[in-house]
Amino acid sequence: MLDVCLLGTGGMMPLPKRWLTSAMMRFNGSNLLIDCGEGTQIAIKEKGWTFKPIDIVCFTHYHADHISGLPGLLLTMGNAERTEPLTMIGPRGLSQVVGALRIIAPELPFEIRFLEISEPEADIEINGYHIHAFKVNHNITCYGYTVEIKRAGRFDVERAVSNRIPQKLWSRLQKGETITAEDGSRYTPEMVLGPERKGIKVTYCTDTRPTESIVKSAAHSDLFICEGMYAEKEKLAKARQYKHMTFYEAAELAKKADVTEMWLTHFSPSLIHGEEYLPAVRKIFPESFLGRDGKSAELLFDENE
Repeated sequence: MLDVCLLGTGGMMPLPKRWLTSAMMRFNGSNLLIDCGEGTQIAIKEKGWTFKPIDIVCFTHYHADHISGLPGLLLTMGNAERTEPLTMIGPRGLSQVVGALRIIAPELPFEIRFLEISEPEADIEINGYHIHAFKVNHNITCYGYTVEIKRAGRFDVERAVSNRIPQKLWSRLQKGETITAEDGSRYTPEMVLGPERKGIKVTYCTDTRPTESIVKSAAHSDLFICEGMYAEKEKLAKARQYKHMTFYEAAELAKKADVTEMWLTHFSPSLIHGEEYLPAVRKIFPESFLGRDGKSAELLFDENE
């Protein structure tokens, strides 16, 4: 099971009922945060979740509305006596940006490990998450993220027997361990498992124009969280100018990517009644929903797989 929560859905500036951009995922005792806009700590508290299990923070880019909440969050995590390392992932320059922000959070009781992305795409395996970063089209370097929970195939007794795997090794191989026996024989999980089953896939994308990289990376996602900066159709020119998206462009991406469900987020401060535009959006992609702070879902593995 993967828990997903939109902590903040605002763009540019926080509003009384809309914190700045942030989302969190929880899997197997580990929390992954994407972006950390102003108000992220309050949003986490309002949701009833905690700071300490946050092991990974991914940044789409380094505009203030996506990272301004970080110093306070780090201080809170430090005051909670955290000692485990924290991994941060983001575009090149991450360590420099965080180092500058840490002028007001200089002493922390835990290590920060930086994974900086410079290629158009990157894949990272960490804490059970498979993270795929993909470059998008904003006015500074910006990435979207696909987070997958992979699911191994079922244990196949006939395959294990035909490969002459000692029974005492079955459980270890089923858990994904590769084993070298005393006689030098090497056993791999593929020798006892069937085809990989469908896992869980979430794609998060904000601050960009529509790109093929989004369609490709989001393909068949269970949940597609996508920016909808503007809902008014007459603001398409503004979206193009500032390299953002409209509700309708996001819906077209969801349709092309054949996702199960889309949540819109990162709204312009001028957008008050986003729900009024949903009927037109759903003509393009029926499973479109308006994001709100605290909106969450529990994504489960397919029981039929």
